[in-house]
Amino acid sequence: MNRWFVRGVILVSATGLLPGMVLAQEGSVDQAREALARQEGDEDASQQLEEVFQAAEKNYSLQKKGTHSLNYSFDYSYTGDQRLDLEIVGGSVRNMDIVPSATHTFTNAFSYDYGLLNNLTVGTRIPLVVKYDTEDELNVYDVGDVSFTGRWQPFAYVPGKMSTTFFGTLTTKTGVSPYEIDIKEQLSTGSGYYSIGGGASMSKVLDPVVVFGSVSATYNLPAEDLQQVRGARLLLEVDPGFGLSGSAGFAYSLSYDISLSMSAQISYSDETVLTFSDGSQAVAQDQMTGFLSMSLGTRVSDTTIVNTSLGIGLTEDAPDFSLGISLPINFSGLKE
Repeated sequence: MNRWFVRGVILVSATGLLPGMVLAQEGSVDQAREALARQEGDEDASQQLEEVFQAAEKNYSLQKKGTHSLNYSFDYSYTGDQRLDLEIVGGSVRNMDIVPSATHTFTNAFSYDYGLLNNLTVGTRIPLVVKYDTEDELNVYDVGDVSFTGRWQPFAYVPGKMSTTFFGTLTTKTGVSPYEIDIKEQLSTGSGYYSIGGGASMSKVLDPVVVFGSVSATYNLPAEDLQQVRGARLLLEVDPGFGLSGSAGFAYSLSYDISLSMSAQISYSDETVLTFSDGSQAVAQDQMTGFLSMSLGTRVSDTTIVNTSLGIGLTEDAPDFSLGISLPINFSGLKE
């Protein structure tokens, strides 16, 4: 089951990075993209950079105090696998068969951010998940794990210097838990446990390029008081351990209306311990996963940039590939 959690985390990172890391970097990168995209009345990109980063008052790359933002994103990921069907009788293997399988996951997510202070932003992300398994012909339509994030930028941006943002994330278990379903008849949309994470993201503008990186750590709280039947045993508790992640990438302005970004991520997931009612335990070994994502930002109006992304799994436990699109939702009540 730890394997599904890692995939879930990487799926979210297909549009860039882990959930907390995407939120932490989104402000810096989007501000830079706005700066590098010429608008009507602008003299040149340098002037736009100055308007964004060199205003008279202190500048921060997060939401301004009292302002709101609402974004929508859609992600699709495909994971192919091979399943072994076999029967062991008297120590010998019988009826062995290799069955190909595939899982298709569609995620619609709405992200809302609010600026408490010029250097402090809070937000939430609500995912709606559709999943389909071609082997068992199972499907599920439900809410995923809702997350809450806080981002803090301790120092105002200084032109030519690196900008640093710290973030913390709480991920709930609002999705369908993989430990509370009939695993032969149902699919899950969540991890099944609460997670607390934090880290830091860094970015620097090197006109016309923005380089960025991020590191984070996550602690997953044990899931207790379970009553899931697994074979002839009853699952009572799951301890998923902790996770570490790091990423780095760059965004480059191809023109005043188009930008390209690329990032690579590596994640480590601790071993998962499952405890059963008979006192026995099963251990899923720790894992390392890698993912490469590319994103194209296109300005469709003076205030809207649409990002499309392609992700490629670099390790066995990562999704084979993923596709995504994200864009802001503009309501008059949310405008500055």
